[in-house]
Amino acid sequence: MERTPVVFIHGAWLHALSWESWAERFAGRGFLALAPGWPGEAEAVPDVRRSPGLLGRVGLEALTDYYAGIVRSFEVAPVIVGHAVGGLIAQHLIAADVGRAAVAIAPAPINGIPLPASPGRLLPPGRRDPADELVTLSPEQFHHVFANTLEAEESDRLYDRYVVPAPRRLLADLGCASASRSPRAVADVGNAARGPLLLISGQEDRLVPDEATRAVYKQYGDTTAVTDLKQFADRAHSLVIDSGWRFVADYVLGWLDEHGIRAHPPQP
Repeated sequence: MERTPVVFIHGAWLHALSWESWAERFAGRGFLALAPGWPGEAEAVPDVRRSPGLLGRVGLEALTDYYAGIVRSFEVAPVIVGHAVGGLIAQHLIAADVGRAAVAIAPAPINGIPLPASPGRLLPPGRRDPADELVTLSPEQFHHVFANTLEAEESDRLYDRYVVPAPRRLLADLGCASASRSPRAVADVGNAARGPLLLISGQEDRLVPDEATRAVYKQYGDTTAVTDLKQFADRAHSLVIDSGWRFVADYVLGWLDEHGIRAHPPQP
């Protein structure tokens, strides 16, 4: 019997390994769980840090097209679960009728909604890189803006296991540091024929604040397509990888079940 695929898309500064617990949880419920890394992303975090290769050249257009190809490759339409820029891509794809349903967790804002905290301003001026290079967060910066609700010990553990540099080109495409946004930083909020969409925010998120996700949710107000918002109190941008990840993952599993999206789709 065919299983419903779930494609996980990670965000900036995280490696695909960041979905390891989610993939295991979803697979345990019968889904076909996949967390493909970005183009040019090595399989191991230390390898990305040592030799990022072409990762620094990744922009939003290439990343969106890459995941669109993956999602379209399945005979059974997948669920798309994205975090941060992955959440933006998930919205873009489901709005274009690519995929069965989408979950956007702390998503980078769409359609001109301001990004209140610019990742480009996290680095001292002397550490700014050329457009094709990479932006690295220190453990202290990661704790301050990404894992601000956690104790330093947990933040450092997550940093060591999951954090990699992010492409400055991609950050510019999202509108960071006053750059012009990519035309792909959009979603058709009026598509009434698309699959269900769930938006999730952490109310203590400093990188993509809850107010930004609420503003995105309001943009979908006129569509009759299923669009839901779940806000998690006392959670930061790290909500997909920190010790509370299971609460978020189980909420997503329950939401999918509520909308009839199960691990084994009915046979024709």
